[in-house]
Amino acid sequence: MSPPFLPEKIYHVYTHANGSDNLFRINDNYDYFLKKYQKYISPVAKTLAYCLMPNHFHFLIRLKNENEILASLDICNKDIDFSKVISLQWSHLLNGYSQAYNKMFDRRGSLFQPRIKRKPIDQDDYLTTVVLYIHWNPVKHGFVEKPIDWMFSSIHDYVYPSDTFIARDEIINWFGNIEQFLNFHTGTVPVLSK
Repeated sequence: MSPPFLPEKIYHVYTHANGSDNLFRINDNYDYFLKKYQKYISPVAKTLAYCLMPNHFHFLIRLKNENEILASLDICNKDIDFSKVISLQWSHLLNGYSQAYNKMFDRRGSLFQPRIKRKPIDQDDYLTTVVLYIHWNPVKHGFVEKPIDWMFSSIHDYVYPSDTFIARDEIINWFGNIEQFLNFHTGTVPVLSK
């Protein structure tokens, strides 16, 4: 069973397509998913890193505080189960995307595995490892030779700063500066030990 979503905590959130399906077949799918993500997840969480792969995705998020979440979702009741509220936002994202995807490709049935997975980030070195793991994922799976070569990853938001929904400064400061961030992104694919 997945741990609960708690305000102000950091999570590695990921899931996979059902069976051998792909979640993203064309570039427009990636773009549409990120727009839906911003609609449903950005109100409740800061995004620290992400990578969208053809058949799965990874996000590193920091949930906002209780008051920010309540205000962004226009909820007055402070006695709510925040984990259920956050899970519902993910459900809206995945269901909305699935419906549009199924319509576009004339398919039926569930697109995603039944539950998203989440791991709390509770150690400093683990945060560093997860950022690197997410950005190195396309290299690990043999799609590209370097993280920067994959177009559907937050690494571009760090290397080529622009108007972004990524909490860029938080992670750049975590690594020290942009040069140190980039130095960490050379070498070999990191392995998650948890």
